[in-house]
Amino acid sequence: MSRQHILAIPFPAQGHVIPLLELSQCLVKHGFRVTFVNTDHNHNRVINALQKSYTEDEIHLVSIPDGMEPWEDRNDMARLIEAMPKVMPGELEKLIEEIDRVEEEKIVCVIADAGTIGFANRVAEKMKIKKAAFWSLAAASLALLYNVPKMIDEGIIDSDGTPIKKQMIQLAQNMPEIDSTNFLWANMGGGLAFQKKIFHYLENITEAVKVADWLICNSTSDFEPEAFTLVPNILSIGPLLASNRQGNSAGFTVIDKIQFQELALGLELTNRPFLWVVRPDITDDANEAYPEGFQDRVANRGKMVGWAPQQKVLSHPSIAFFFSHCGWNSTMEGASNGLPFLCWPYFGDQFINESYICDIWKVGLKFHRDESGIITREEIKTKVDQVVGDEDFKARALELEETALKSVKDGGLSDKTFKKFIEWIRS
Repeated sequence: MSRQHILAIPFPAQGHVIPLLELSQCLVKHGFRVTFVNTDHNHNRVINALQKSYTEDEIHLVSIPDGMEPWEDRNDMARLIEAMPKVMPGELEKLIEEIDRVEEEKIVCVIADAGTIGFANRVAEKMKIKKAAFWSLAAASLALLYNVPKMIDEGIIDSDGTPIKKQMIQLAQNMPEIDSTNFLWANMGGGLAFQKKIFHYLENITEAVKVADWLICNSTSDFEPEAFTLVPNILSIGPLLASNRQGNSAGFTVIDKIQFQELALGLELTNRPFLWVVRPDITDDANEAYPEGFQDRVANRGKMVGWAPQQKVLSHPSIAFFFSHCGWNSTMEGASNGLPFLCWPYFGDQFINESYICDIWKVGLKFHRDESGIITREEIKTKVDQVVGDEDFKARALELEETALKSVKDGGLSDKTFKKFIEWIRS
């Protein structure tokens, strides 16, 4: 039996690849065939990370060049977003032409996430294929981008996105207040020139999202209703993906040795059992960065690993809370498993997500830094004791979990949206 064929293309970063893969898996379960397009550089990493979670029959993984030379650093975001639009559109068009030439099941729809939607839109329009935008972050992040012209007019930022002054803004009642210095494009490091480049790249993404045939979000209006009212035509499917998740690594930010050691000693001070995912690149030579004797002292109650199946860990009944950088995937996973949070955001959308967790949903706590900018071991112990000792955090987290479960059940908000999306592709 012939199946309709969908092409999915994410931005080449973990937080974009994982949710689009999960959406692809949901589509496969409903009878679609999916070709999933990685960059050449990311291709083998994605295949290895999947650990055979997807079969070739379900999702066909292919790759195209990203426009950078093999030796160039893909962590150089400015270089990556400059190179991709120059090379990937032509390569994507050639790929679709080849698929349509040799296969019976032609591509009927292109689903692109935020980082690739600009050029993917143009290719889909040229080839007369349906086009859908997938927003992998919170709807509040997109609402912020939709409000950029207004913020320029009101003197909150200049035309390059630079905050005129440090201030708190609120896009709508019952939405988190956002520090202007923590806007998506303003807290990613790299200096002012880099910030401007990211800002204009996000502006282009926003315009591309607006002209997609469909806009689906890795969130739910049950979680952030006001944000959804600020983005026309956005539709929520978020908890559907979180409930479908197979697992991924936790945390990815590089921190300096002093902060790394304070975190280790803070965990030790709590005198509680813990699982700590320490990626090899979290700090320079992580094995040498642990405080002297730390590993021996916590050996009976602490486990440090380089990777963990995050969803399986978070769904385990012995987990008391989730210590997170508050990326949106992790936020959705924690919320969908009824867990309180301790929040340690670093950049991008993580600060908005922290505000949802702590200020709106009230299922977590923020850390305070000392005069040197360090989160001390004593602060870590204090906040752990607070989030574990106050049963209200767990009660509110369980209510949030119930909201997520309702949304993905038959007839729930995310379930209905996803079925409408399927109908649109088939129409």
